[in-house]
Amino acid sequence: MKKTVQQATYDILRKNDINIIFGNPGSNELPFLKNFPEDFQYVLGLQEAVVLGIADGYAQASGKPVLVNLHSAAGTGNAMGALANAWNSHSPLVVTAGQQHRAMVAVEPYLTNIDSTMLPRPLVKWSHEPSTPQEVPYAISRAIHTSMSDARGPVYVSIPYDDWAKDAEPQSVSLNSRKVVSRRSLDSVALSEITTAINSAKNPVLVFGADVDADDANHIAVELAEKMKCPVWAAPSTPRCPFPNKHQCFRGLLPSGITSIAERLAEHDLIMVIGAPVFRYHQYEAGDYLPDGTNLIHITCDSAEAARAPAGNAYIADIKPALLQLAESIQVREGDKPDFIKAPIQVTLSSPMHPETVFDTLNWVAPENSVFVNESTSTTAAMWERLTFNDQGSYYYAAAGGLGFAMPAGVGIQMARPDRQVFVVIGDGSSNYSIQALWTAARYNVPVIFIVMKNGTYGALRWFASVLDIGDIPAFDVPNIDFTKIAEGYGLQSFTADTPESLESAVTQARASGKPALIEVETWGALQDLESK
Repeated sequence: MKKTVQQATYDILRKNDINIIFGNPGSNELPFLKNFPEDFQYVLGLQEAVVLGIADGYAQASGKPVLVNLHSAAGTGNAMGALANAWNSHSPLVVTAGQQHRAMVAVEPYLTNIDSTMLPRPLVKWSHEPSTPQEVPYAISRAIHTSMSDARGPVYVSIPYDDWAKDAEPQSVSLNSRKVVSRRSLDSVALSEITTAINSAKNPVLVFGADVDADDANHIAVELAEKMKCPVWAAPSTPRCPFPNKHQCFRGLLPSGITSIAERLAEHDLIMVIGAPVFRYHQYEAGDYLPDGTNLIHITCDSAEAARAPAGNAYIADIKPALLQLAESIQVREGDKPDFIKAPIQVTLSSPMHPETVFDTLNWVAPENSVFVNESTSTTAAMWERLTFNDQGSYYYAAAGGLGFAMPAGVGIQMARPDRQVFVVIGDGSSNYSIQALWTAARYNVPVIFIVMKNGTYGALRWFASVLDIGDIPAFDVPNIDFTKIAEGYGLQSFTADTPESLESAVTQARASGKPALIEVETWGALQDLESK
């Protein structure tokens, strides 16, 4: 029996375990949704950046490719900020956008996706518009496999809307039975070189990044660190936690300046960076990339990361197999493991609460395997110090630094991991970038808990202004926003909290309801900011 392009495409999605579509469709996308199959779910977001953010969270937490349904050029444009985060997170997203009818594309009518393949670049691995309707299933198949091939990442396919009803090429059924597997290990020469460097180092240090967590390899990272008996840092601005942050070998989160990183690593003769760029710098600091006399070895699944690193020798391999090889091949170092566990600074209870008090309370009331999504950027250091990230996939952050990630990503992560409680910890400034995600959480009863840290200002910008010695600038403050009323308008239950007891009560009530909730917490600035004044 002949199948249409639409039917053949849904068959390909099924065979690749894609049965949820995240989207915000327009007229060009409606033919794809005609007679929508009963075994698929369409998750609607109220704006394209929110849609792509939800899909990003789902893809990261599930490890599976995810289909995103955007509206032509305008919808793609709205999603570009979220696409930057997905690109830097190596998230396997198959982003589709509707194109105008083939018969009219040449005259560029309303809603034409002009130069469609150029629009999402450079934030996708592959961008394509099929030249014929019969090419569409092949393009979707290629897009799925490209998104999942290391280094993973988003891809983009623009599809004229009249293509869906055309007859599919009969041989496209062969696409349903193929798979692409990438598990690159280190070759014998590379493994020998790296093993020799580790065994001969007098004082090595490990720096782990997000791709360790993404490849389900945190436990192997622990095994490697315990055999090397060396300090472990998390890479600068890491969007995931690659190592238990309460482990005795864990030093903390590296800063993001050239000199600052070199100073933290100055005592070491060998730096091993695994699953992260070398390095994800932010504020400019003049200085040397590496301390004098220090060697750096970089293991990454991303050839572009390897090529652009300013120092060290890079080896391209998938992270989990490479870690397994190293953990099996290196010698156990003599001596005791380091112990960097220290009691956190005690904070005086107050109302409003210090961020540290909020995190201490969350750490007490949250289940042990909770997931935390961070977009309270001015309190990131306090979060890493006070919260516990022991399990795989416990922490997520915007990989490109683009605000608007946490709220939608938290919804997607909770959908992918219904067995774990997801908390989105977000600043009141950041909240306004993707507040529409609350509606999707309410509409699909996704029981994520949003914690809005309300201090009435863009705290991270105030800190960065001091770093750049800029002084006061206009428009830092965002006072008098009632997030509880916004949440209620979108259909969520809401709470306010100004003491540890009221925060604990709000979290307990929210969890007992099994429904999404928003908790507004009025806070002081971060403790380290207060101490500096």
